[in-house]
Amino acid sequence: MAQGITKREEDYSKWYNDIVVQADLADHSSVRGCMVIKPHGYAIWENMQHVLDKMFKDTGHVNAYFPLFIPKSLFEAEEKNAEGFAKECAVVTHYRLKTDPKNAGKLIVDPEAKLEEELIVRPTSEAIIWNTYKGWIESYRDLPILVNQWANVVRWEMRTRLFLRTSEFLWQEGHTAHATKEEAIEETEKMLEVYADFVENWMAVPVVKGKKTANERFAGADETYCIEALMQDGKALQAGTSHFLGQNFAKAFDVKYVTKENKQEYVWATSWGVSTRLMGALIMSHSDDNGLIIPPKLAPTHVVIVPIHKTEEGLAKITDLANTIKNNLKQKNISVKYDNRDSYRPGFKFAEHELKGVPVRVAIGERDLANGTVEVARRDNLTKEVISISEIETYIEKLLVDIQSNLFERAKARQANLTTHVNTFEEFKKTLDEKTGFVYAHWDGTPETEEKIKEETKATIRCIPLNNLQEAGVCIYSGKPSTQKVLFARAY
Repeated sequence: MAQGITKREEDYSKWYNDIVVQADLADHSSVRGCMVIKPHGYAIWENMQHVLDKMFKDTGHVNAYFPLFIPKSLFEAEEKNAEGFAKECAVVTHYRLKTDPKNAGKLIVDPEAKLEEELIVRPTSEAIIWNTYKGWIESYRDLPILVNQWANVVRWEMRTRLFLRTSEFLWQEGHTAHATKEEAIEETEKMLEVYADFVENWMAVPVVKGKKTANERFAGADETYCIEALMQDGKALQAGTSHFLGQNFAKAFDVKYVTKENKQEYVWATSWGVSTRLMGALIMSHSDDNGLIIPPKLAPTHVVIVPIHKTEEGLAKITDLANTIKNNLKQKNISVKYDNRDSYRPGFKFAEHELKGVPVRVAIGERDLANGTVEVARRDNLTKEVISISEIETYIEKLLVDIQSNLFERAKARQANLTTHVNTFEEFKKTLDEKTGFVYAHWDGTPETEEKIKEETKATIRCIPLNNLQEAGVCIYSGKPSTQKVLFARAY
């Protein structure tokens, strides 16, 4: 266990926070509820961005940018959306400060600089974007609009946790406009698949795809699709959402288009997004008591080489070999860091790179040079092997693929082990308290029952899985008829 990191079994929440801080991913800010993303953490987020950005562009989307500030009148135009976010909004009311005449060197808000209309710091951009789309869309020839933006948003949170829930966070939000309902639904489902592909194949985290219930649906959406992931402590984490907005925003902002038949119709809409919350998912899915574990596909550094030497002559020979390995692996798009800092002992470097989650560590000593071998350690299972120098590049290339696969299979096995089907409310409560994890149970489909189960157990319906098995049953809470089991869990 890394020094200072709380064990998962003792305090999972503190274990998570210890890793975020000690692995140099993020830090608390002087602004309450906000975080500083440090270079190591931001490098992982940038890798996520690069992959997702390519996936968006490969599916026909382009990037744009819209204002941070939203006039209150625009924000309240779509009533459900405004109501859903009203309690989380940061509001700008003035545009100037001035020196306090009663307290030299201090500033106060200038009461004469009050805005005519308050500005909302965006919690989400549907309002400002659909007000803009009104000027972009006239006829069917202008559709579809397939736009994404990378941005920050503010949702005022009282209880915060680094990456998982902060007042300001980074994300991407796609906003698309379509001529038909069918096109919009196809887009919504397509982007859900993009997210599932990314989370499973790059983050190595298995997910369940489904639809949210009406209670859990995005404010202003007709349907919300989601991917749900299970963390090591058995709690669920919503990893991404894709919303079919119907014509709600088009009607709120009067966005119409002229059809081929020369008729006016309202546009159909979608929105979809993932955020830096994915960083939390990555940390909680794979890390251990020694620190962070990063899937190789997202690791800023794939391999670290640490020299072990007694003489300057020995160091020079090790450095020559390290640079050769580094250059050869670079040709295979494998990122290598040669850590030859004189001020730190090898043991310290081993622990540091282990804590920061570098997938592969190569140790080269003077004796290794004489033997024509190096020691290779893998971060996922902490095993080591002695490998011939002549085979090292091929071995590492295959090893990174194996580590990526192993992390996914390990998470998949854990999810399977923590997934339970129950038929009674007593079984349901016992499973949540003793085993946790995903729980499949029959539900009568009413918001009232959903809310009562949440109140009594703190478990929510994470989703109604897509392609769900249809089977006759009775609701675990009300005893009323049910046609399918839905996915419950306690969640972040």
